[in-house]
This record gives sequence, structure tokens and C-alpha cells, in this order.
Amino acid sequence: MASLLKISDEVRDAVADGRPVVALESTIIAHGLPRPRNLQAAHDFEALLSDAGVVPATIAVIDGVPTVGLDDTELERIALEDIPKVSSRDLAVAVGRKSSGATTVAATSTLAALAGIRVFATGGLGGVHRAAHESFDESADLVTLSRTRVTVVCAGVKSILDIAATLERLETLNVPVVGYRTNQFPAFYLSDSGFPLEWRVDSPEEVAAIMEAGDELGSRGALIVANPVPLDMQLDPDVHDGLLIQALHAADEAGLRGKAVSPFLLDFFQRESGGRSLVVNLDLAANNVIVAGTIAVAWSALAATASS
Repeated sequence: MASLLKISDEVRDAVADGRPVVALESTIIAHGLPRPRNLQAAHDFEALLSDAGVVPATIAVIDGVPTVGLDDTELERIALEDIPKVSSRDLAVAVGRKSSGATTVAATSTLAALAGIRVFATGGLGGVHRAAHESFDESADLVTLSRTRVTVVCAGVKSILDIAATLERLETLNVPVVGYRTNQFPAFYLSDSGFPLEWRVDSPEEVAAIMEAGDELGSRGALIVANPVPLDMQLDPDVHDGLLIQALHAADEAGLRGKAVSPFLLDFFQRESGGRSLVVNLDLAANNVIVAGTIAVAWSALAATASS
């Protein structure tokens, strides 16, 4: 698979030189944000990294080519064309059929690792869906992260999921979760899901040290850095709880399952909150990108020290 990758010169050179790089997914652009705001957001996320001296590497599949580091034309295609989601299981199919696709957390993690990128910023992880005991609906993100060596900065998982079950599955899969300057697991729109975390880190250097220790111990899976949206930016909890009940009922009434659920619920939240949830979505994604950038810088510095 690595031989099939198209890696931009900027990303390739940065990885080879040990300079900081952060991978960015494309599903948030193609499916998580409305047009045309999504294209501006994609440029904004990349600019946050570039301004911090970090190389951004937005990832997608373009006409059957897994591409790490999209150019402006490719980024525009992802944002403005009707492009399907591509998870890790779909990569070979998309490549074989020469199809384009926006990469999920699972697919982005897979391609980032193949390209030698260690840090990845996203909005929220996929997880175990509510009533999964009946539907067996669980995101491929979880299993993929259990076998992919990447550090993922996220705002927890969306509150539309079964958060308790998701945390249990991550524990079973040996995927460590640390709270970034928090002892509580965040719930995407909310800073606190109500579920405590066993481990907390307070600096990017701590995260880099955990990454190094994991490498030395032979860890094969991801490290999840749960980074909550700041309290003054979160969605009002009362508004959130009311919308969640309505959204889940509407999705059930529509008979939605699998991949169709999350986009529907996100759109419901955006519409019924008068656009407030979109603001929170953008804020938390940007916050994750910034933190991921600092971790990439710390990881680059640590690696440089170790090799000197």
C-alpha cells in the first residue's frame, strides 16, 4: 500500500528531515461541515499549522490514489464535489476502482502511518453506537487505532454514541486514552461527558514522552489525546441534551443506520441549534489542530535529541 501513496513534496521532505507534521482527515471537510464554509475551514486548519511551523498533511483518496498532503485543487474537490466516505476497509476498493473518497479517522490514520506521520488531528472519534448490542454498529476507527501507530488528538467522541461502551472497547483493544489538561473524557460538543479518565497530561512534552515510551515498549496501537473544547466554547448543555433526544428520535423514525447516522445527526444539530453547533464544531476542530501542532513540535524535538 505504501508504494501506492502520493505524498506531497513538502510532506515527504518534512518527514524525512524529522520536522513536525500533522495529518488532517478529509471526512470532516466533505461530510462534517456545510458548503462553502467547509473549504474555508480546510484552509484555516492548514494555516493554523503552517503559522506554527508545522507542515499540514490533509489526506484523501483522489481518483484512486491515496494522497497525503492535498494541493489546492484536490482540497477544493474534496470540499465541493459529492465524494463518499472511505474507511480503512474501503481503501483497496477505492484504489482498485480509481474512485475518490474523503478519508475517515480509520483511513486517515492508516495512510498517515504509512507515510511516516505520527500526529493526527480530528474533530471526534467514531465509536460504539447506541443499541450496538442489537445492531453490532461500531466504528472501524476503534479496531484500526488498536493496530495503527499514531497519536490522535480529538474532542472525545460525539454524544450521539454510547460513550461508556466506547471507552470500554478502547480499553479492551489496548488503546490508551489520556486527557489533555483534563481528568474527564470530553463529548465533542461538551467539555465533559461525565466519564472520568485514569490518565491526564498537561503538556505536549508529556505526550511526546509517552509516544517515545510506547515505541520503546513495542506498542503497536494509537495513543488518543482527549482534548476538550473550552468551557466557554461548548454548546449549552441544556440545549445539547434537548437536541440529542430529538435528533436520535428523528434518526430512528427515518430508519437510518451505519454511516448515514452521524451526518444526519450533525445536520440536525446544526439546523435546530440555529448554527450554534457548527460554531462549536469549528472551534473544537481548530483547538485540536493547535494542540496537535504543539505535540508534533515536541515529538520532533524529542526525536532530534534522541538521534544527536
